[in-house]
Amino acid sequence: MAIVTTIYGDMDDSLLDKLEGKVDNDVETTTWVEYRKIGSDEIIHRSCHITLKEIPVFSSADTGKM
Repeated sequence: MAIVTTIYGDMDDSLLDKLEGKVDNDVETTTWVEYRKIGSDEIIHRSCHITLKEIPVFSSADTGKM
């Protein structure tokens, strides 16, 4: 059993419903997890991890400084 940090403090994951998802495309891979109290619709923990596959357009090796 694992402990999950929620908006109500640390809780044992056996008391929670877990929902996971993933988005994977040419630009990014995103995974996420949500926890709710069993029998409730209230999200009490949500976290995600994003991995970019391309350098963002706003980013550049040249900082523009002169």
